[in-house]
Amino acid sequence: MAKLSIKLVRSMIGTKPNQRKTAQALGLRKIGQITEKQDTPQIRGMIEVVKHLVEVEEI
Repeated sequence: MAKLSIKLVRSMIGTKPNQRKTAQALGLRKIGQITEKQDTPQIRGMIEVVKHLVEVEEI
């Protein structure tokens, strides 16, 4: 199964509470932080919620 590298590139200040919690659930707390997750439909859905805050790269 493929993996995704997810990097937080924008601040979560001013975002909606559900977007903040989604980013935190992905393991992102600080700008520039990178986390690796398995490529699943659930993770893809979470990325869709915060797509304007993150960069995603397939590994």
